[in-house]
Amino acid sequence: MPKYLIEREIPGAGSLTPQDLQAISRKSCGVLSGMGSQVQWLESYVTEDKVYCIYIAPDEAAVRAHAEQGGFPANRISRIKSVIDPTTAEN
Repeated sequence: MPKYLIEREIPGAGSLTPQDLQAISRKSCGVLSGMGSQVQWLESYVTEDKVYCIYIAPDEAAVRAHAEQGGFPANRISRIKSVIDPTTAEN
């Protein structure tokens, strides 16, 4: 199943408290639970004003539906074509 990178513009994201992040995570998991097992949240990276999330989903529409149901921004959704890391350089 395809993986997607979701860019969420959230001013002040880097200042969210652990309690804020827990509440957001619970909301996301609740929406995902209601959607069934087609969409999976793998992890997210919080920066100063954005949150970058990695999801597995059948298509972009499913990712967008999760964002809409949860009230989360999804400013950019990109399908991940490849993953590379330092071991990619090895023969």
